[in-house]
Amino acid sequence: MSSGSRQLNELLKSLELDQLDRDLFLGDVGKGEGRLFGGLVLAQCIVATSRTVESGSIHSLHSYFLRPGSHGPPIRYVVQRIRDGRTFTTRDVVAYQAGEAIFQMSCSFSRPEEGMDHQQPMPEAPGPEKMPDWDFVRPDAPRDNERFQRWRRERPIEVRSADPKDPAAMERELRQVWIKPKGVLPEDPAVHAAVMAYSSDMGLISTARHALKMMRFDAPGAAASLDHAIWFHHQPRIDDWLLYSSHSPIAHAARALIHGQMHRRDGTHVLSVTQEGLIRAPRQEAAG
Repeated sequence: MSSGSRQLNELLKSLELDQLDRDLFLGDVGKGEGRLFGGLVLAQCIVATSRTVESGSIHSLHSYFLRPGSHGPPIRYVVQRIRDGRTFTTRDVVAYQAGEAIFQMSCSFSRPEEGMDHQQPMPEAPGPEKMPDWDFVRPDAPRDNERFQRWRRERPIEVRSADPKDPAAMERELRQVWIKPKGVLPEDPAVHAAVMAYSSDMGLISTARHALKMMRFDAPGAAASLDHAIWFHHQPRIDDWLLYSSHSPIAHAARALIHGQMHRRDGTHVLSVTQEGLIRAPRQEAAG
């Protein structure tokens, strides 16, 4: 358990899965209202698969959001051991809730090894210390919306803006925020990877909305994550601020593509993410 906020402690408790069998786990998602946050299911999937791997840490995952999850009923995670190699280990997992598959993930773990490396420079951004909470400056924030305010209060991750204060610049395609857990995580690589994955699912649809000039958080029309892929370039760890930059290069046929990357303060590129999101425009009322 962490020495952090109530919100973070609740997230960490939800990552303490019950192991019912060798490759069968049960996750408590807690009580709440509305649709279950997909990042929580993703995080629990990472913990479930990690508990079946003897050595190495997760380096990539590819997942699909099949159906919306809900608060209350526990989620059953069925892991399949696809491959146990000398360097790479592969696992598949399906999440079931109320008898239906709601999430599917394939992931790979690897043992550390020496190799060539390179990376592009970290994007320029002001430090997090004096930057405002992202929710206070994001252009699509409905500050009087009860659901939005509840999400802000209960969020276990602190999110601060790293965008320029110029309102015109806020509408650019690149979205930058600083993220950090509201407390200290235990020394468990699987938990760090799970919390990083949980955080990676926050705000990507908002990034696509910015590119589409759909600036209202509560605008009519459907919006949901369809799939989510992550590459961990370094050992998963989130015990300080990470700069999370994302942009949406294309949207077509009601689907928007979003790319993201996380950097440590020292410029190290630690994670890359790609998500495709469903964004449907409001239906036009039929003429009477």
